[in-house]
Amino acid sequence: MPFKELKFCYNWRTYQEKFLSQFESHIHDNHLHVIAPPGSGKTILGLEIMRRMNKKTLILSPTLTIRNQWNERLQSFFSNNSNFENYSFDINEPKDVIFSTYQSLHSFFKKCKSKEDYFEYFEKNKIEVLILDEAHHLKNEWWKCLYELKEHQKQTVVALTATPPYDSDALEVTKYFKLCGDIDDEIAIPDLIKEGDLCPHQDYVYFSKPTDLEINLITDFRLKVASFFDSLEFNSELISVIENHRFVKKAPLFTSEIYNNPEYFSSLLIYLNHCKKEIAIENFYILGFDKKDKIEIPKFDLQWAQVLLQNLLFSDRKNLIDKEVFLEKLENNVRKIHAIEEGFVDFVGTKKLYRSLSNSSSKLSSIVSIIENERRNLDENLRAVILTDYIKKEFLTVSNDEEIDRLGVLPIFHRLRKILPKNEIAVLTGSIVIVHNDLKNEILEQIECSFESLEVDSEFYVIKINGSSNQIVKTITNLFEQGKINIVIGTKSLLGEGWDAPSINTLILASFVGSFVSSNQMRGRAIRSLKGNKNKTGNIWHLVCLDASDKHGGSDIATLKRRFDSYVGISSKEPIIIESGIDRLNLPTYFDNFQFEIFNEETLKASENRGFLIKAWSEAVTKGASLTREIKQYYQGENEYQVEKQQKFKDVVKTSFTEITIGLSLFLPQFLIKNLNVLLTKGMLAFIYALITGLGITFGVRSYKAIKAYIQFGYLHKDLEKIGQALVDSMIQNNFFATPKNQITLQSYLNLNGDAIISIKGVSEFESALFINAIEQIIQPIQNPRYLIVKTNWFRKNFEIENYYSVPDIFGDKKANIIVFEEHWQRHVGNSKIVYTRFLEGRKLLLKARMFHISNSFKETTKKAVIWN
Repeated sequence: MPFKELKFCYNWRTYQEKFLSQFESHIHDNHLHVIAPPGSGKTILGLEIMRRMNKKTLILSPTLTIRNQWNERLQSFFSNNSNFENYSFDINEPKDVIFSTYQSLHSFFKKCKSKEDYFEYFEKNKIEVLILDEAHHLKNEWWKCLYELKEHQKQTVVALTATPPYDSDALEVTKYFKLCGDIDDEIAIPDLIKEGDLCPHQDYVYFSKPTDLEINLITDFRLKVASFFDSLEFNSELISVIENHRFVKKAPLFTSEIYNNPEYFSSLLIYLNHCKKEIAIENFYILGFDKKDKIEIPKFDLQWAQVLLQNLLFSDRKNLIDKEVFLEKLENNVRKIHAIEEGFVDFVGTKKLYRSLSNSSSKLSSIVSIIENERRNLDENLRAVILTDYIKKEFLTVSNDEEIDRLGVLPIFHRLRKILPKNEIAVLTGSIVIVHNDLKNEILEQIECSFESLEVDSEFYVIKINGSSNQIVKTITNLFEQGKINIVIGTKSLLGEGWDAPSINTLILASFVGSFVSSNQMRGRAIRSLKGNKNKTGNIWHLVCLDASDKHGGSDIATLKRRFDSYVGISSKEPIIIESGIDRLNLPTYFDNFQFEIFNEETLKASENRGFLIKAWSEAVTKGASLTREIKQYYQGENEYQVEKQQKFKDVVKTSFTEITIGLSLFLPQFLIKNLNVLLTKGMLAFIYALITGLGITFGVRSYKAIKAYIQFGYLHKDLEKIGQALVDSMIQNNFFATPKNQITLQSYLNLNGDAIISIKGVSEFESALFINAIEQIIQPIQNPRYLIVKTNWFRKNFEIENYYSVPDIFGDKKANIIVFEEHWQRHVGNSKIVYTRFLEGRKLLLKARMFHISNSFKETTKKAVIWN
């Protein structure tokens, strides 16, 4: 009984107690995988799990700072006199609990003579529990030594993370979940707000436009791409290569290759059509069309040009040896316009092009505007942290603003020191620390260091550290907490993870390097509550440099959208809800006509109302009890949803008015003549019935269609709900769900943008993830499923409504599961048949289905999120 003397010394929070009450049911499969945001007491929960398991434990952390925090929490929260001694920081000297790092374990693994020696160490020392802190780090070589150990000895694995690495590639994500297991539980941010462990907070986006130099760079790229694209239509050599391509010339002989890469084959035909070249009808038969089908060939645009040239210049080049001279010339032309990077053709904007925007000096002005506004609002209570990717040491002795043309710690420092009281600012990085003269004596009392006057401003000192930087970080942090420093500028690598300063009320994330895992860690710094200050709120600022030449806004906004997938927060406008994703901030869909200056002014004004944040969060948390996964199917109309809805209503009014007018002016006189005898012989009532019937039969069809279209337009989400019902019933019958059906609720609705949204309640975290992933596969544009659902409804086929859906992979490996799914689909959704796509006929149908969805294949059509309800 190694931990019998340990006991938690305080009272558990409600959400912690709820989590621990389900501990036994979660651990039965020898895994416990928990998402716990910063401030939730993740370390304390991990120690309580260790205590309950009561077995020798190895606790692994990504850094020495976090490793040390585990022991500090153990002594402070579980040992009355802070005298628990049966621990070790060295794997080579094991005790009941070993606090170590992933690096140390990997180094130990490499030093072992063989895997058997490595396994024997754990067996000999009876280490039966592995606790993995910040488990999202387990994507690289550290993973292997842990996974092999778990597979060999079946240790219990407890994985704790604030953010699973969903933004990694599929292989790394698969490896992560193989080691950590499926997510068992998630501690929700709204619960932490309710308990007062996190403060009310909001994310704000502040936009800037590129500098003249950056605009010229982008404009030059766009013009070169446009000129090159226009030249493709008249490139006789390229046309000849495509016309004589094996896929075009002898398509039936290469069906297997075509079916494996239908986009490439499609791009060949789309290009030839663009060049007004005749295409043999047999090529469309390969795509699953027949003579009676109306074939609409998509427009050849930059996206299709990318597909075409990516394959010609890279993927398919080995098969075009006889065209190598031409292809080399073509590749050189694409490289001349800087549209190839790392083996990929990109006509929108390569990483190199957009790197200038990510680090645009225009963001320096954004930071100045934000800090000035926050300082006016908070005065001496401002505690601002600005995190960026690079120090930019070359700017240490530069003071001229015109020479500062990059984003970085020192450029930000120089801009702020010129407009703010200088004693409020400090720089804190791993290699450079800058403080105001006023703090010199106080710092010298705490640590050994030397001071060197800053060359361009004698009111500041550069601190030279003797030894470890840990002590200076602690000292500067304490001064910040006390209010002797109001603004700290640093790098995300030093302050992003494991650094704690609960007084932060303003965070500017001027960082665009790294995954959303690290950005979520940085964001977590600002949302912690502060003891003794119940009114603390956190404003988190995200900087975007807009590319106005791209209607989607460019790479900065794309990166931000991905990051927001992991942020849970409140919406910026009514109705106030708590959900993940950037949609809650009501940013525009397209940015080509976006007036960002007005948006910025409104955002700064909204950020001043911190009292509203407290009120909004306290109201929003009462609207739900748990986080629920949902999926959003974006409205795909050409016009905005509300505009389209209004137009359909006008159609109803216009059509009905027209019908009545025609009826009165043309139909009524003729009807009176023909039915005068009815009026004379059977009376007025019979005459009126005959009149209404005649009007309805003669003129009511168009009115009926218009009214029906308007009503159906307002219930687009109901189709999604029917699909959801079919899916739930299938999952229950196929034993993917253990939750009884009477405990499961599906909720669907249309938001103001016309997006159809569906969520599932009453199921486990694992079942919820299964459902959302499966329904996403069904409604996304067709990719390469084993089975297709083909709707056979006559009305849908004739009115060209989408008829093809993918069968989720979860059912695709067993015919019995497919049959069950088909039965429930027909019952809830309508007549259909399921087709196996790995045989020739099914393959043709799959290609036809993909062509049917081709207009959406380059769009984001769905978005997964979590919502508090």
